[in-house]
Formats: sequence, C-alpha cells, structure tokens
Amino acid sequence: MKKIIITMALAAIAIGASAQGNNTGMGGQDGDFKSLAEKVAHLEKKNDAFNVYFNYAASYQMNKDDEADWTSAFKNKQLRLEIKGNIGDHLSYRLRHRMNKANGAQGEDNFAKATDIMMVGWKFNDKLAVQAGKMCQIWGGFEFDENPMYIYQYSDMVDNMDNFMAGLVVSYKPVPTQEIALEVSDANNGRFADEYGPDAKSLEGDGTAIRLLEQANHPLTYIANWNGSFLEGLLNTRWSWGIQTQAKHKYSRMLVLGQQLNLPTFQWYFDYMGAWDGLDRLKIASNELGDGTAWMSDVHYDSFITKANWQFAPQWNLMLKGMYETASVSKIEQFKNYRKSFAYMGSIEYYPIKDQDFRIFLAYTGRKFDFSDKCGLKDYNTNRIELGFMYRIKAY
Repeated sequence: MKKIIITMALAAIAIGASAQGNNTGMGGQDGDFKSLAEKVAHLEKKNDAFNVYFNYAASYQMNKDDEADWTSAFKNKQLRLEIKGNIGDHLSYRLRHRMNKANGAQGEDNFAKATDIMMVGWKFNDKLAVQAGKMCQIWGGFEFDENPMYIYQYSDMVDNMDNFMAGLVVSYKPVPTQEIALEVSDANNGRFADEYGPDAKSLEGDGTAIRLLEQANHPLTYIANWNGSFLEGLLNTRWSWGIQTQAKHKYSRMLVLGQQLNLPTFQWYFDYMGAWDGLDRLKIASNELGDGTAWMSDVHYDSFITKANWQFAPQWNLMLKGMYETASVSKIEQFKNYRKSFAYMGSIEYYPIKDQDFRIFLAYTGRKFDFSDKCGLKDYNTNRIELGFMYRIKAY
C-alpha cells in the first residue's frame, strides 16, 4: 500500500531528466494507472500508440478579500483533453486542449489559446531528439513543469506568463541522467498589436519620456535548458536561461533555477525565477501602476518558490508551499521595489482508489501584497479555502 501512494505522489511531480518539450511534469509522467477501457471493457492494450486522458479538477471555494465578507461558489478549476502516443521507437505525438478557454485562432501562430500542446517528436536515438509544433516552452523550475491540475496557486510570475508557443526543441542527453535542450519559438501567440494594442507606447527612462513601439521583424524566444539527475534521482535540477524579442530594441531576459530533493516519502523543491523586461512582458507593473496609455519599461521581477510533499501515511499526502516575490520599475524612483507579495498554502490530499490518479483535497491559500509608500498603492490580503477533487482520468 505504501508503494501505491509513493507512486501516485511521484507521478504528480517531475522526477526524471527531460525537457518540458517532453513534459514530464506537465502530464507526461503518468504512473502505473489502469485506463477505464481496461477496467470497464477489459480491453488489453498492445502498444503505447494511443492514450487518452481527461485532466479534471473542481472544488467548492470560500474566498475573502480585505474589507469584504466571505463568499463561496463551486468552481471548475481545470478541464483538459489530452491525446498522446509513441509510434514505434522514434515517432511520438501529443495534443492537449483546454475545454474551458477561448477557441479563436491567434494571429501569429494560428493556434487557439485553448490549445496548450500540439506537437510531433522524433527520437533519433537514446541521446538525440527533436520536437516541433506548439508546446510548453522549456523554462526550468519545478513549479513551471508541474501539471497545472495539481497547482492550487501559481506564483505571480508563472500565473502571468504566456508559455505555450509554436516552435522547435532539440534535446541531447550525453548520459541518461543529464539533458541539454535548446528551443526557438514564437514570443507570442498573437501579433504585436494583439498583445500590446494598436499604436502601443512605452514609458521610458525616469518616466518622463514616451516612445512609440514598433513590431520586431523576428519576434522569437531563445531558451537554453539543463535538466540534471543525481544520486539515482534523489537530487534533480531544472535550470534555464532565455531571451525574448518583444518589440524593436526591446527584449525580455529570464533566468530560472529549480532544484529538487526526491526521497521515497518526501519531495521538496526550491525554485528561483528572475525576469528582466525591457518592455513589461508580465504586465503586472503596467496594470498596477500605469494609466493605460503606455507600458512600463525596464521592469524586474523576482520569485522564490518552495514546495514540499510528504506521504505521512498510506494513501495520504500533506502539501506545504510558500512564495516570496518582488517587482520593481528600475529607472523610475517612485516605482523602484514598489511591490512585495507573499503566499502560503497547505493541503491534505487523500487517494481513495489505488489504481486511479484520483485525489480528494482540503486546501487553504493565503496571500499578502505589500506596496511601498512612494507608489501610492494600498496593501491587501486574500484568503481561500477549498474542498474538492482532482482526477487525471485515463480513458484509454
């Protein structure tokens, strides 16, 4: 029984060395669970060419903001259809589509925002592989790589990132436990005017100058990623560095350093994410500080994220997570280091069925936002309690 809960917990987090193009944590690592076709129709699978999943999470939530009463409602948190498979030893494919998001094709990549992943991969050998199509960008970090269904609250940075982009990933494993991956992808799903508006402007220097932004000729993202596994998987890393073209002469740079301790009944990770945006890509500062006429320039974000899972008894898991994040508009004195946010959350999860990736949870999420006196924004807190379930339904 103890092996069952360990297997379930490890299936919910990233433990191997593989780029997010292969998406170990984004639902790519599935554990030894029976499909409904096997359980109900007794259909025996002969190969791995066709697999169907539904990622579904829902809860009853109670929310409270400052100076407001508690409110409550039933929420459908996640609903994603996923189809994937391996054709022989070399060819693979994967589709993942959100059933509760807009389906209109975007101007740049001609994919809907609802389509997370539509990719095809070719594995030349055990060392070299390539994937192409729309996929999750290969930013490092363990929060970023985790299946969204298992996340109660993302960090501010990940919550505001667009990271499912059309592109190409080449990955190389010099040894089985180490992987280097390189990616070139679109910087946005939509065209420049879709992302920043027509006649978009930026606030420059000390905030006294306005600049008319121009669309870049090659709005692309370049990412280098290293995934490492040490001591037979007890210690793991997901590191990356990348640069994104946002507009002419405007670039966003991001560093992500994720490290994980992976013990039989206890898993813990610590991520650092840093973004240096020539133009406010995450748009947190622009939305909080701006008046809607211009985007902020020279914005720096830092995120420190830690999460622990402890399987303290068979079929039970305790999750604790904390986050500390900052935001700064570097060249405007009034908005330097203007924002600090804190998040603290915990959940008790119960796995009632041994051969299904199904959990019932009770969770609490608290958040605190502190602003500098100079910026003029007011501090506030939020609280959320939720009782619900998560079910990665393996249909076939």
